[in-house]
Amino acid sequence: MAPAVLGIKPAPSCDSAANINTHFAGETELSKSKFSQTLQTSMPSSVHQTRIVTDETTIDLENNGPALRAQHWVLNPPRPPGLWDELKNTVSETFLSHGEKFKSLMKQPVSGTISMLGTLFPILVWGRDYTVAKFKRDLLAGLTLASLCIPQSIGYATLAKLDPQYGLYTSVVPPLIYAFMGTSREIAIGPVAVVSLLLSSMIQKLEDPEANPVAYTRLVLTVTFFAGLFQAAFGFLRLGFLVDFLSHAAIVGFMGGAAVVIGLQQLKGLLGLTHFTVKTDIVSVLEVIFKSVHNSWSPYNFILGSSFLTFLLITRFMGKRNKKIFWLPAIAPLISVILSTLIVFLTRADEHGVKIVKHIKGGLNPSSIHQLQFDSPHTSEVAKIGLIVAVIALAEAIAVGRSFASFKGYHIDGNKEMVSIGFMNIVGSLTSCYAATGSFSRSAVNFSAGCETAISNIVMAITVALSLELFTRLLYYTPIAILASIILSALPGLIDLNEAYNIWKVDKLDFLACIGAFLGVLFVSVEIGLLVAVMISFAKVLLNAIKPGIEDLGRFPGTDVFGEVNQYPMAIKTPGILTIRIKSALLCFANANFIKERILKWVDEKEEDEDCTKGNAKGRPKLVILDMSSLMNIDTSGIASLEELHKKLMLHGTELAMANPRWQVIDKLRLANFVNKTGGRIFLTVGEAMDAFL
Repeated sequence: MAPAVLGIKPAPSCDSAANINTHFAGETELSKSKFSQTLQTSMPSSVHQTRIVTDETTIDLENNGPALRAQHWVLNPPRPPGLWDELKNTVSETFLSHGEKFKSLMKQPVSGTISMLGTLFPILVWGRDYTVAKFKRDLLAGLTLASLCIPQSIGYATLAKLDPQYGLYTSVVPPLIYAFMGTSREIAIGPVAVVSLLLSSMIQKLEDPEANPVAYTRLVLTVTFFAGLFQAAFGFLRLGFLVDFLSHAAIVGFMGGAAVVIGLQQLKGLLGLTHFTVKTDIVSVLEVIFKSVHNSWSPYNFILGSSFLTFLLITRFMGKRNKKIFWLPAIAPLISVILSTLIVFLTRADEHGVKIVKHIKGGLNPSSIHQLQFDSPHTSEVAKIGLIVAVIALAEAIAVGRSFASFKGYHIDGNKEMVSIGFMNIVGSLTSCYAATGSFSRSAVNFSAGCETAISNIVMAITVALSLELFTRLLYYTPIAILASIILSALPGLIDLNEAYNIWKVDKLDFLACIGAFLGVLFVSVEIGLLVAVMISFAKVLLNAIKPGIEDLGRFPGTDVFGEVNQYPMAIKTPGILTIRIKSALLCFANANFIKERILKWVDEKEEDEDCTKGNAKGRPKLVILDMSSLMNIDTSGIASLEELHKKLMLHGTELAMANPRWQVIDKLRLANFVNKTGGRIFLTVGEAMDAFL
């Protein structure tokens, strides 16, 4: 049998460590003496000497050892914060932080105003150290960015089934707002391919962009408003974790699938097709293409588009090989637009089947407040689409911002990013812009061009605004095939085969999420691919939560450190003692029964192993120690499973002890009276539980 120390009854409940002194102060000298005599056990030398000072007596924990620590340190901790306290803390972090800033503003109006403005507009902080040298680099980066942005914006607008000018509008207002409110220095704001595809694939199910373009445009602007609203709310309420529902693997697969779908969609412009399917899956698109190849495609469009696509890909390859000529692939799209427009204008190729952009409405962004529709029969669907667009746009923007921030060695504030992106999309929806976010390709160009701050976005926006005022008439003869080739040339950056291979090597379940997203987008639809990725990611989390592993621990020679015996073969197992660590942060209704059955099965297996090695002698473990250091919380189902485990072990003469329970766990075990039911076999460390038994 185990020594008496394993059967310690818990002391009267103390709500805080300070109550320990009060508890002892009320005892008589005789009871203190008896208490000290009953706790004379040894303690491992690795534990630092600690003393509890009372009014009359200093109790030396070096002498009174594990029993006293189990009695007062483990079994009598302060009460952990309850659910109400956690909710209050969450609300305080979310709302009262803003309230504290407001109080500071009221007490010190000048400094408080400056501080609050600096929080809302980071440009006021880093702008104090802005120099002419930095502006020169930002000016070059902004102009380079604009040369890439103008043709891409027109192309992405056509991908979103909008008039070309909406892409240019989206490259004016959102970048200006982000430059004042954002925390990333390198991110380039504007329309992007994936969001454009999302909008066109989902909204055209509500309104046909060709049959009713005005109603379709209004829905796009309303979706943009809702997306901005959700994004700003995520940042203000500190709900950034919602974006993390899209795992890295899911984003890689989603982006790859979207890139293939976008590429197939651009075959309409590259081949000069008049009629095309509104579906985005690969089967429907290829079916239309095969039918059109025999009769309605235009060879002139294909020749023109393919020629400039080859030029764009060559310049892209050269830019990657030689970083000094980063500007070449950046200005190549603008060069392609200028040259192709001249070719069509001089040869009158539009009269021979080459499709052109025709009229692009000039002038700065007009107001679109009157176009937002909140009383439409599609309002609920529009809000759902806005939520999906908000999450995808945030995931892309934050991923881009964080990657470039890591290169430069600074940190971006995720909540501020959400607020700034949300606010720019809300204002954008009121000024004829559709959903904008950070672009992978343009941010890379911005970074390579040597940008120092977000001023490069301002330079780009001003350049695009001037183009809207002065040069839109010159784009009348721009061939649509060139816009398709520009989009196609940007797609390789969205397909990351190396990262997909790395995901396969590291985590097969992550790769399943990646390939699920890819195939879902490719063969069904964009939203289904996204849903598949999220579901697989959740399934992975649930699988790990429902069926967590357990580890068989052994002691490292000459230490009080325990490790998993399969990972550390040198770890020594003590005969008659089975030491187990639960590899889960939560013991709850979902996994409690599974863990209990696994432990009982292990005990039976250990008995069989001992029988074989000892010639069928009774070899069942005499003690099972649960290392609960990884267990952060427990619910009533978990406590019930521990009670049942204890009863079944006791029926076969095996005792149960627990070591290092965490704060919430020990508190709930005490409230459920589990400590008394099991004889108080709870210790500070696994070593102390084992030494007490031996």
